[in-house]
Amino acid sequence: MKIDTYTTHINENGHNYLVKEKSLNYSSIKKFDSPAAVVEVMKNVFELDKLGEEHIFMISCNSACVPVGFFEVSHGVVNGSIIQPREVLIRALLTGSTSIIICHNHPSNCAVPSKQDENLTKRLKEACNLIGITLNDHIIICKDSYLSFKEANLI
Repeated sequence: MKIDTYTTHINENGHNYLVKEKSLNYSSIKKFDSPAAVVEVMKNVFELDKLGEEHIFMISCNSACVPVGFFEVSHGVVNGSIIQPREVLIRALLTGSTSIIICHNHPSNCAVPSKQDENLTKRLKEACNLIGITLNDHIIICKDSYLSFKEANLI
C-alpha cells in the first residue's frame, strides 16, 4: 500500500492549499496495534525524535486502525506548538478516517506531558466525540523514550 497523503498546509496569495511533501510506502504496515509500532514509524520515517522544534502529526486510521494518512498539523518552536482541533479534524474527515492518533516530539527529551499537552488531548477527545471519530492515542516521542496517553490512562 502506498500512501501519498503526508501533506502540509500552505497559504499563498490568500488561498489555502494542502501540498504533498513525501510519497510514503507502507506495504509492511497492516495496522497500528501498539503505541510502540506508531513510535517506530514516526522515528524511522519522519525522524520525529531528531527534530529541534516541536512538530505535531496526526495519523488518520480506518476502522481496523490501518493508517490512511499522515499529516503534519503544526510546526512550532523548541518548547511548544499551537494546534486547534479544527485543523486536525478537517484532515480526518477528508481522509474518511474513523480514528486518529496524535504524535508530537519533545526536543527536551523529556516525555512528561505538559499542562498544554493534557489540555490539547482533552479538547481533541471532546471534539472527536462530537463528530464520531475516536482519538486512539496521543503519543509524545523523545530520543530515548515515549509516553502514550492511552497506556498511561490519561485518555
